[in-house]
Amino acid sequence: MSDHPTGADPVIVGFDGSDSAMQAVCWAAREAEDRGIPLSIVYATALDSVRVPAGVPLPRPYHQAVLEIGQQYLAEATAAAEAAAPKVEIDTRLSHTRAAPALIGLSSQAQEIVVGSRGLGGFTGLLVGSTAVALAAHGHCPLVVVRGTRLDGPPGPVVVGVDGSPESSAATAFAFQAAARRGAPVVAVHAWLDTVVESAWQRATTGADRPHEADEQQQWLTEQLAPHRAQHPDVDVRHRVVLHGPARALLHEAAGAQLVVVGSRGHGGFRGLLLGSTSQALIQHSPCPVAVVPARR
Repeated sequence: MSDHPTGADPVIVGFDGSDSAMQAVCWAAREAEDRGIPLSIVYATALDSVRVPAGVPLPRPYHQAVLEIGQQYLAEATAAAEAAAPKVEIDTRLSHTRAAPALIGLSSQAQEIVVGSRGLGGFTGLLVGSTAVALAAHGHCPLVVVRGTRLDGPPGPVVVGVDGSPESSAATAFAFQAAARRGAPVVAVHAWLDTVVESAWQRATTGADRPHEADEQQQWLTEQLAPHRAQHPDVDVRHRVVLHGPARALLHEAAGAQLVVVGSRGHGGFRGLLLGSTSQALIQHSPCPVAVVPARR
């Protein structure tokens, strides 16, 4: 990857020639243009050894053919990115490793990594089940999985899940920044089903009522959002405190959103679990692009 004259870390998008990846390229190009930073398009192909039956002639070496296909894909992706965001600075990289390790390695030099929701394998969730989950668990920067079919439709809010974890705090900051750039409202979702389960015995023994606890959760959410609202006073903020599991609540709000943001792991995660169930559910099923944000390192 070439050095960028601006000195800014880029938005990096993985491309594999699929329609889903092309959507990701266009989304990433507009994102980089809005941020005023470069775009890097990466095509990763592992040059595995292959055996050819004796006596079967090849018009050119296998590895050369693979690399030529990669260069063709990168040219197509660059043309699409230029059409989507004419002012963005673009460079390309042809990596000789597999997609997940290549993008994880590059994520330490990126502001965002962007991928499509499925690859050339054709199975829904195939790319999500491998590359995107690996990036969400091990990447060094936010990951955006471009999902949904209404990417050019009317803009909606930026939805963010808030649970008080370090990952959630980083996700909330990311969501407010994204909303400020887009002129969009933030819908902050706090799902307190886990809280209800954990405090069930306490409520049973003290007689605490649910409306009272709901008021406390609203106040808690207000306090969590206060520093972000102070940094972005022009962003309209809407609260959603719901008695559901977080994945269900966020998927419901994502139906009309332009982006849903979640931490890579929340308070519900087990120690050592690299990717939480909520973030996995969103990158598998979200009806709009989803950003998975790690805790600040």
